[in-house]
Amino acid sequence: MHLDPVRIPRHVAIIMDGNGRWARTRGWMRTRGHEQGTETVRAITTESASLGVRRLTLYAFSSENWARPAHEVDTLMGLLDRFLTGELATLMEHGIRLLAIGQLDRLPASVRVTLDRTIAATAGNGRMILSLALSYGGRDELVDACRALARDVAAGRLAPDAIDAAALQAKLYAGICPFGADDVDLVIRTAGEQRLSNFLPWQAIYAEYVSSPALWPAFTVTDYHACLAEYQGRERKFGAVLG
Repeated sequence: MHLDPVRIPRHVAIIMDGNGRWARTRGWMRTRGHEQGTETVRAITTESASLGVRRLTLYAFSSENWARPAHEVDTLMGLLDRFLTGELATLMEHGIRLLAIGQLDRLPASVRVTLDRTIAATAGNGRMILSLALSYGGRDELVDACRALARDVAAGRLAPDAIDAAALQAKLYAGICPFGADDVDLVIRTAGEQRLSNFLPWQAIYAEYVSSPALWPAFTVTDYHACLAEYQGRERKFGAVLG
């Protein structure tokens, strides 16, 4: 499938849906789907870097996911810890810098240590940012940003009239992207779902949305290319009238 290298989206965000369904269709526990899903993460991350994507944001664990059964949450946290340790060599090989967004203080202490270590180790990489949304909720992010702005105003560091879109952007979990890819160009959701599910409401306000029927553990590079091709076939207007 031909992709125009000039029109590769700078920032791709993916809602990785279908891990549990993939496992159930095979008679396995849901956690087996999450395990297989990490293989897809590796494939799509390295392919994104090769294509020239500058920032890839993956919805890895939402703030709502804390309500799942404790054994599943524990498994997910264990998978995350192993992923961060096991994929460090891959991140370094491909020049990928790791970041994380969300209420990270809610993560288990051991996972947070591993996360911070991997973020520090990859801080000098400049090919692409892999941003993991962990304990993330879009409304939480906006509320936390507003609280940060309010604290600046109360402390006299910021005038109320100086609050604009750039000021709020700077207070979001990731702050200002050093690669110039703050806004999301393309949101992909797998498993045929078409909901945003509290994911990047500020950053994705002008994004194109593509739903793929593939379940995340079975989502291939070919499926990814099909989503990118659909994106490239659209005319992005940003509210303007073209032609």
